[in-house]
Amino acid sequence: MNVNAKPLSELRRLEQYLKSASTSFKCAPQQLITSGKCSESRTIVVQTGIIEIYRHSDELLVGIATAPFIFGLSAVMINSCQEYKVIAKTSCTGFYLPTETTHQLLQQNSLWQDAFGWLSWINYILGKRDMQLVGNNSYHQIRAMLLNMAEWDEALRSKIGVMNHIQQSTRISRSVVAEVLAALRQGNYISMSRGKLVSINRLPTEY
Repeated sequence: MNVNAKPLSELRRLEQYLKSASTSFKCAPQQLITSGKCSESRTIVVQTGIIEIYRHSDELLVGIATAPFIFGLSAVMINSCQEYKVIAKTSCTGFYLPTETTHQLLQQNSLWQDAFGWLSWINYILGKRDMQLVGNNSYHQIRAMLLNMAEWDEALRSKIGVMNHIQQSTRISRSVVAEVLAALRQGNYISMSRGKLVSINRLPTEY
């Protein structure tokens, strides 16, 4: 099993049953899908497009997700406020439903195993992110972000500016990020075009 691979079979089963009690949505780029406020506790299923997930308290970019994707499933179990807001990076379609309704459908259709599979994958991805960023110096954080971006497909990389993505995800100052990126480009370690990452040749372990 590829632990990095999205658990699509579990996701599809959840999508099939949750859609029956949902409200469809269609969002334009940069449109807010959910604000992260307690009054909007809901499960969101993104069927097409790319979303950005921000921590509501300080606007930190937690991650970028491509469809298909389910957001807010953990609130079904822990009954807490959703502390993240979701913004459409590209045009997106999908559906949403109240957290309480999600709980009822999971129970009625014996979907807890599928929900656990999806949440286990989310937990793995967030743990991997923490290992790369928490406690590391600025260069190692920038290096980790570049390596992650290199794994994206070309279509996604072409939409995400390297400078903004790293700064919003790490809060490292723009001047430091710019200095490191300039040095890596000068040393032919990375290739960029119009602020977007094209490729990585080799990244030194130390700066």
